[in-house]
Amino acid sequence: MKYSFSGHSVLVTGAASGIGAATARMLAANGLSVVVSDVQADAVQAVVKEIEQAGGKAVGNVADVTQPDQVKAAVDCAIEHFGALHFAVNNAGVGGDSGPAGEMDLDGWRRLIDINLNGVAYGLRYQIPAILAAGGGAIVNMSSIMGLVANPTLPGYNAAKHGVVGLSRSAALEYSSKGIRINTIHPGYVDTPILSGFDEAARAALVAQHPIGRLGHADEIAHAIAFLLSDGASFMTGACMVADGGYTSI
Repeated sequence: MKYSFSGHSVLVTGAASGIGAATARMLAANGLSVVVSDVQADAVQAVVKEIEQAGGKAVGNVADVTQPDQVKAAVDCAIEHFGALHFAVNNAGVGGDSGPAGEMDLDGWRRLIDINLNGVAYGLRYQIPAILAAGGGAIVNMSSIMGLVANPTLPGYNAAKHGVVGLSRSAALEYSSKGIRINTIHPGYVDTPILSGFDEAARAALVAQHPIGRLGHADEIAHAIAFLLSDGASFMTGACMVADGGYTSI
């Protein structure tokens, strides 16, 4: 499947594995120059190599999204190597610990909010001015089904992913008339390394929550993200795109 973009460069955070890596590869295959950004230096270079070997254009960037100066440096990397920044995918995130709100570990709460919510906020802070300077573009922020529904044992994750929705919609209202579309993507459970610690019984329980009868694949979410960035979604802004195998329809 091919997508058409009004612009030539994109920054993808959390791009060293899972959905982020699949998105970086797909966007590169569709003609975008990609900044592959993540905290894992070796894995970043591996994704860059994959893209280049497939005929695409990419540059690696090592950045921690909880550090505003490093987030800014990732944007500067796009401008330095590709001349401008037109698109961004704020995908970096972690799962965090589970447990009820009255028992949650506060250090875990701070880490989860810092990565999953503050990291998106810092991204918008520096990506938006750059994209405005480039003449406009689009941003996709990674939320989750847990940004639409709740789980009693995931208070921090729920709070962060709901927060991403409010932040994204606020930004969409402000900047859509100025040439930047901002939307959120809400995957169900996807078969990525983040689920590597789940045993067979736990994975089966997750599958049972998806009427489609399986977990999602990273490439399926990457297609949804590519669409949201593309000219095909030119009338979509402030939207929550759900790709969850029916999870939220139960």
